[in-house]
Amino acid sequence: MANPTKTTRRRKTTASDTERLDQLSLNEVCEVLSISPSTFYDWRAKNLAPACFKLPNGQLRFYRAEFLRWLDGLEG
Repeated sequence: MANPTKTTRRRKTTASDTERLDQLSLNEVCEVLSISPSTFYDWRAKNLAPACFKLPNGQLRFYRAEFLRWLDGLEG
């Protein structure tokens, strides 16, 4: 008896998935803000910096959508 072909189910990619995959590095964020990484770390210590997360290697990453929302919030 032959084995039936195995079908795999793929989860549909949603807009929030795409947003979560679209990330910025610390250098990219600093370039957009025209600041140095040390200034960013000062802001971060004062809870003034945009939200970020650490990768297992210690590097910081930012979700682009969240960063843009944070940036828009500075204008208001």
